[in-house]
Amino acid sequence: MTLRLRPLPRTSALDRPAPRHDIALPLAGSAFVWVEEVDVVEGRQTCEGLLTTDLDAAQRDRLSRQRPALCGLTLDRPRIMGILNLTPDSFSDGGRLTDPAAAVAAARSMAADADILDIGGESTRPGAEPVPVTEEIARTAPVIRAIRDAGITTPISIDTRNATTARAALAAGADMVNDVSALTHDPEMAPLVAEAGVPVCLMHAKGDPRTMQADPRYYDVVAEVLDWLDARAAAAAAAGIARARILIDPGIGFGKTLDHNMTLLRWLSVFHDTGLPVLLGASRKRFIGTVTGVETAGERLAGSLAVALHGAGQGAHVLRVHDVAQTRQALDMWQALNDPTEAQEQT
Repeated sequence: MTLRLRPLPRTSALDRPAPRHDIALPLAGSAFVWVEEVDVVEGRQTCEGLLTTDLDAAQRDRLSRQRPALCGLTLDRPRIMGILNLTPDSFSDGGRLTDPAAAVAAARSMAADADILDIGGESTRPGAEPVPVTEEIARTAPVIRAIRDAGITTPISIDTRNATTARAALAAGADMVNDVSALTHDPEMAPLVAEAGVPVCLMHAKGDPRTMQADPRYYDVVAEVLDWLDARAAAAAAAGIARARILIDPGIGFGKTLDHNMTLLRWLSVFHDTGLPVLLGASRKRFIGTVTGVETAGERLAGSLAVALHGAGQGAHVLRVHDVAQTRQALDMWQALNDPTEAQEQT
């Protein structure tokens, strides 16, 4: 296994009235989360505990530097990516926005609180069957064009595994690609993203949607997911995609059991050791229902908010969510509680 640096995040709300010490570094460029201590880990085994002053310059830079802007958005604070599913069969909101006018209206409402809109035309829920590319394009490209024609300027991400779909979406006005296969499904996707010069999110998944929940196993889920994402980021860079345009997503719920998901969330800060921005997508997912006893996906708001705020406290840069307005309210409150300026004034 590869030795990794696991930063131990701190926030003002947890540490008042203790001041930030001189050795504190912003965690992955965050204005709200910092780090003073770092564990050297092999898998999930801690080998050594260090202070930030024990790290070399490259390690400090990797853990602390602000990540490049995403679609013009600084990543010094968590950004909200609102989910706009244009599918009849998504696990939580399938069939709700199959009418283009309704989709544009939903986009307008969501844009009041979302930093990015993530638009998808193929469900990737467990057990989902692939959608023909022509159908996926018909569901997404006209809506993206209509959103732009309506004067909505919020950045748009196209959630697709298929290069032809991504090309049509970018031509219609999308700004980035969110590929749940991390460029492994369609060999034309990496060249397209490189040619277009747009950001891409690489997500870890074990298997495809049809099979991914069929008894997934890992030797160490954190180490394996980290190594895989590192390899996919290297493959993307080798294909001509600038590293400054790459995000990573540990893929909560994609080929993972409850234990795998909970472990990845508890260890989320270790993903900053890649030096890449981290996207977290856990909204309404089944593991939340398993923990809380809430069977219906659309009723998992409280659990989803808890996971989103946990991700913010771990330095996640993008939170992909269904309940945008509620997440914005929760995140605004979280940021107010963790305002470092306020904390320093009260010490």
